[in-house]
Amino acid sequence: MAKNLFQLFIAIAFFFVLPDHFKAGEAFLLEQGTPPLGANLASCKPASDKPNPVILVPGTFERSAQNWLTLSPELAKKGYCVYAMNYGLTHAGPSTGDIKESAIELNEFVDNVLQLTGADKVDIIGHSQGGMMPRYYLKFLGGDKYVENLIAFVPSNHGTTGFFGLEQINSGAADITSCLACQQQLVGSEFLEELNKGNETPGNVSYTVISTKTDQVVIPYTSAFLDGPEKQVSNITIQDYYRFNLIGHQGIVYDRLSFSFVFDALEHEGPANPERAVKR
Repeated sequence: MAKNLFQLFIAIAFFFVLPDHFKAGEAFLLEQGTPPLGANLASCKPASDKPNPVILVPGTFERSAQNWLTLSPELAKKGYCVYAMNYGLTHAGPSTGDIKESAIELNEFVDNVLQLTGADKVDIIGHSQGGMMPRYYLKFLGGDKYVENLIAFVPSNHGTTGFFGLEQINSGAADITSCLACQQQLVGSEFLEELNKGNETPGNVSYTVISTKTDQVVIPYTSAFLDGPEKQVSNITIQDYYRFNLIGHQGIVYDRLSFSFVFDALEHEGPANPERAVKR
């Protein structure tokens, strides 16, 4: 009900308040709220050497304006058309709803971006749940036909044994207990069993995973890794290339050293080549 009222408000604002240059096909960007700097510019047209719009997907309890505060302007500065979405809003907070429904929201967002820009494919960059949730879109909703790269910071691909070291959700973690997406990201959840059954890296999509040994949320950090051929999958641990970088789960999306792997994946065919990336 609240979501419907919000959408009605957006529609009214769109027709009576917003500048004339906004078109109906661009209204979906307004529904995302305040974007990070450089993102959700309806007038952006992909350059010939950067034909894929980049879609940024935040993690659990996060909104794009904060989650992509640092990376979004860096991408825009390099000439990418950047689009940042928000999803899964419930009483527990942003990005907390049923992950399957969030994947449907991503599906709609990608369709809208493709229609707006005229592009054939997009690249997706996600953090935590935002790096894992798109895999449901790729595997079960036909998204593999529209995505060239999935680049994921510390994704919860195989779940976590507990948030911030908790072996199980307990009554003291009220926000987590009311967060369905949190429960779906625990090791052994029915959702993850379905997601990871069979091929983990479907389609002609390149998968880049960027992990950190000091991850306090995805535990163990290796549960972020995907099983797939080297030509299609790159599982990177940042300390293997920046030995003294102790960046954690939340901070990695603000860490410019980790961005080298993102840019490498975007600029070359296939997933990131970490040895090449660190020589930038």
